[in-house]
Amino acid sequence: MTSVQHAHGQAASQVRLAWGLSGALACTARRGRQEQGRQEQGRQQGGDDGLAVVVDVLSFTTSVGLAVAGGTEVVPCPWRDERAADLAREHQAVPAVGRSESAAGGVSLSPASVADAAAAGDLPARLLLPSPNGSTIATRLAEAGVQVWAASLRTARAVADALVPEVLGGREVTLVAAGEQWPDGSLRPAEEDLWGAGAVLAAVAAELGTGRFSPEALSARATWVALGGRADHAGHAAALLHGCASGGELVARGFGRDVDLAAQVDRDAVVPVLDRATGRFRRR
Repeated sequence: MTSVQHAHGQAASQVRLAWGLSGALACTARRGRQEQGRQEQGRQQGGDDGLAVVVDVLSFTTSVGLAVAGGTEVVPCPWRDERAADLAREHQAVPAVGRSESAAGGVSLSPASVADAAAAGDLPARLLLPSPNGSTIATRLAEAGVQVWAASLRTARAVADALVPEVLGGREVTLVAAGEQWPDGSLRPAEEDLWGAGAVLAAVAAELGTGRFSPEALSARATWVALGGRADHAGHAAALLHGCASGGELVARGFGRDVDLAAQVDRDAVVPVLDRATGRFRRR
């Protein structure tokens, strides 16, 4: 690893914050190679390999948390073409419909569609969930041999509680703010993902302090705390999400309820983990 790669990967710190797929790969590249070399030595049990926590608040990881809490396994999928259909058949999973089709009763990337299906007892045993951001990042990291979890504002404290013993055990942890995409495909930093990562990091810091945090992780935590954090999240997080670019876009498209559900801080006591053997998110 060169000095530049060392710096970009925040390798001097145990707990990191990365943006998007490229940032996630930079912060986990060394850990991924180490993990691939241990595949025959109990890869599925984990160990001292690195851990990436993907945060895509609007909406992939919020929907994953809701589905997993309802007993569904979620197959992350980067595509919406025939490859998605093939992957659904491979996993014997129900493919999510397009967001605009969820009003007809299907499950989509929309958290409201997942919540409604759970309430009606209609969640499938396995759900294939395409997403250009969170799902793609989770898939690529898993292909690189990195252990992947998912987090959102709804699951922030549960994920943080599960991370504390991992950090104490020496594991390197990267919070990945997924971000969104501009029309040209470039990364659009999305504040809601910074807030989601910050909420997890703030809860970890409450137990362990911030001595293990990179400056990037410190910044994410500080942003969440400065905005009120858990001390003032009753209605506050909803106002923030409705006011940010991604939330405003969903509201304009008629998906305001998705924003409301995503803003329910610490609502779900579940930690979605991408199972290395099956390639599906399940409850930890």
